[in-house]
Amino acid sequence: MSKKRVADIVEELVMPKIKEKELELVDIEFIKEGRDRFLRVYIDHRDGITLDDCQAVSEYLSERLDEVDPIEEAYYLEVSSAGLDRELKKDSDFEKFKGRMVEAYLYQAVDGKKMIEGELLGLIENVVAIKISEHETLELSKDKIAKVKLAVII
Repeated sequence: MSKKRVADIVEELVMPKIKEKELELVDIEFIKEGRDRFLRVYIDHRDGITLDDCQAVSEYLSERLDEVDPIEEAYYLEVSSAGLDRELKKDSDFEKFKGRMVEAYLYQAVDGKKMIEGELLGLIENVVAIKISEHETLELSKDKIAKVKLAVII
């Protein structure tokens, strides 16, 4: 079964619990690492995620997956927080995290750099705007960006 199909099925199965607990479904991955397969579900909440949140979603989803049994091969189920350095994937993420510091990883270097760090100004018509200095803003088409994630400032 394709990764996309698995993600769609899992999203449909898990959404009742996500809504019940007023959580946000950030991402679903179905990947192979070595000989093992992992089904990873990333969740978030405006006040942060607790271990109890992860456990409740994991137990609920595990039961639903056992009932429906949509994945033929063996896999490990992991439910966790999206993390402080979460990747921005949905267009709505670019609006939600406007004003935050981000790291943008590029497919091809711009001014000799494949990673750009700066303040996220937003996404307009598939173009990501990042303020990289007081006087310089970089605008990049989303298809030129491998990934954008929140920067962790220590």
